[in-house]
Amino acid sequence: MKVLSPYALGATLYMPATRADLLDVVFRTKLPELRSLVVCLEDAVAEIDVDTALRNLNGLLTAINERGGRPSDGPLLFVRPRDSVMAAVLNDWPLMAHIDGFVVPKLTLRNLGEWEQAVTNPALYLMPTLETTDVFNPGAMVELGQALKGNLNQRIIALRIGGNDLMGSLGLRRNPATTLYSTPMGYVIPMLAGVMGSLGFALTAPVFEQLATPHLLMEELELDIAHGMVGKTAIHPSQISTIQDTLRVSLEDLNCAKMIVSDVAPAVFKHNDAMCEPATHYKWAVNILERAEWHGVRQADVGPIEAPIRLAEAAR
Repeated sequence: MKVLSPYALGATLYMPATRADLLDVVFRTKLPELRSLVVCLEDAVAEIDVDTALRNLNGLLTAINERGGRPSDGPLLFVRPRDSVMAAVLNDWPLMAHIDGFVVPKLTLRNLGEWEQAVTNPALYLMPTLETTDVFNPGAMVELGQALKGNLNQRIIALRIGGNDLMGSLGLRRNPATTLYSTPMGYVIPMLAGVMGSLGFALTAPVFEQLATPHLLMEELELDIAHGMVGKTAIHPSQISTIQDTLRVSLEDLNCAKMIVSDVAPAVFKHNDAMCEPATHYKWAVNILERAEWHGVRQADVGPIEAPIRLAEAAR
C-alpha cells in the first residue's frame, strides 16, 4: 500500500458523480491547482440519479484505465459511497484500482463493523466523516477513535469533520459574518483535535460556505491550522488557492522546526524570543516540515537565521 501524507490533501473539493467534467479534473485540464477530489454518490446525488451517477463513475474509471492510469501530478481521487451496501459493491470493482480510497459518510461506532465488512480491499484508504450527533459526546469519540486505531489505523489518511451536518443536527446555520468557531463547532473542533489527535489521527476542517467574505475564510483557516487541521473541504473552486496558500508555513516556523529536529539541538534553547524544547516540540516540528514539503513557505522577507541560544546560558 503506497503511503499518503494527510498534508497532500490540501483543499478537498467534492463533485457529484453525475458531473460530465470529472475526467478533466482528474487529468488537470480543469482546476490544475486542486490537490484532492471526492466524487460524491451521497448527499450531492438525488435518489433518482443514483444509477446515472454509478454509470458515470464507471465511465470515469474506464476512461482513466484507457489512458493508462491517472497522471502522477493529478489530484488524489476518492469516492464517497452512499452507504456501506454501495461501498461493498464498489469495493469489488476491478477499476477501483484507479481510486485512492473512500470517504466514509456518517461513521459511528454502531456502523463501523458494516464498513469494515464492506471495504475489504486493503489498497483503498479511508477518510471517515464525523458528522452525527455522537460527535458531541467526547466519550463516544474516545470509543470510536480507539476502535478505528485498533482495526483500521493504517488505512485512515485523515478524519473529516462534517460541520454542516453537525450544525444541521442542532437546527443551526452559521452566521455569515462569523467563523465556524463562533458556533457550537468552537467546542467540537478543539475537542476532536484533542481526542482524535492524541490517538494519532489527522483531521480536516469543515467547509466555509460563504463565498462573499474571503477575509473570513482566511480568518477561519488560521484557526483551523491553530487547531492542527491538515486541510479543509472547499465548497467552490474559488476557495482552492486560498486554502492551499494559507497552508504554507512561515519561514520563521520552518527555520525553528529545522533547529528542533537537528541532531545537535540543545535540550532547551531560545529562538525568535521563544523557548524551544525538542523533547516537547519535536512532533510539532515534524508536522511543520511535512506541511512545508507539500505546501511550501509563505512569502516573507528572508533574514539571517538566528543561532540557537541555550536558555541556561542566556541567563548568565
